[in-house]
Amino acid sequence: GCLSLQGHIVRNWKVRWFVLLQDKLLYYKIEGGKKEPSPKGRILLDGCTITCPCLEYENRPLLIKLKTKTNTDYFLECCSREERDSWALDITGAIHAGHPVQVQELHRMKNSFKLLENISLHDIVERMYDSSTGIKLTRNLDQGNRYKETFTGSALVDWLISNSFAVSRFEAVTLASMLMDENFIRPVGVRSTEATRSSDPSEKFLDDSTALYMFAESSKKNTSSKEEVQFNISELSGTIVKQGFLVKQGHKRKNWKVRKFVLRADPAFLHYYDPTKEENKPVGGFSLRGCLVSALEDNGVPAGVKGNVQGNLFKIITKNDIHYYIQASSKAERVQWIEAIKPLT
Repeated sequence: GCLSLQGHIVRNWKVRWFVLLQDKLLYYKIEGGKKEPSPKGRILLDGCTITCPCLEYENRPLLIKLKTKTNTDYFLECCSREERDSWALDITGAIHAGHPVQVQELHRMKNSFKLLENISLHDIVERMYDSSTGIKLTRNLDQGNRYKETFTGSALVDWLISNSFAVSRFEAVTLASMLMDENFIRPVGVRSTEATRSSDPSEKFLDDSTALYMFAESSKKNTSSKEEVQFNISELSGTIVKQGFLVKQGHKRKNWKVRKFVLRADPAFLHYYDPTKEENKPVGGFSLRGCLVSALEDNGVPAGVKGNVQGNLFKIITKNDIHYYIQASSKAERVQWIEAIKPLT
């Protein structure tokens, strides 16, 4: 499937088509909407270590990091948490293929800790932000650096227990690492950052009065004007129904580009993002009210479509008669997208 990959020389993000084999990951360029016949590169999995979720880029919570035997780092970005976790599990399975015990251990770990049914991480973070009952933010010193608005690991563990989000310190630490995994809080300073590199999930977050953390959001200043935000927030407030990489034909230059599409319901919108850009803002999108969506036959190229197209095309016509031509990577994927979009029109 499609994932974003960070380049090694120029640190920009590119979309590549990945294929997982028994002992290696191959990746291919996508040109003019087609996967190129020979791979652009390979990642050998023997002796590879995998970090997932990987928190080295605070605005990219859906990363997997692979470190090869020869110490080369690869960063792969997925579209959704489910997709990230399933790639990570499959890759880990391939890395440990010769060690069945570790694979069982993995599945056990995955199922061991469940969040209380009626509580979401969002709720916990909202409560943490509360000015009267939330977590107290203080200035802290770490190795001579002064940090504003931070809290210590042990303060967060105390707070989670006193607000009955966790029963024991162990549970609170697990919960705090989930908040870190999902990019709600981040480590600040040497001590807590070092700990995130630990391979043991229970040691990633430190219940310690010298380990510093802060809200991941507080470092991002919102610069855009009020009106624009209002408009985007309502559009982007719907529940995400489906997301993934698709290839879209541009309106002006008619060239094909890989975009990450996010389908939301209530209100029903389809937005698309440029996966090579750092900021997570849509580069386009439209309301699905009154849209028509249909598959295009694979024999012959319809009028309005330029370039050599691989097939699995579908078309969305908006209420204002704007035509979007989109290509899925397989017939099955095209069907899934059309079936997800149809009920929202």
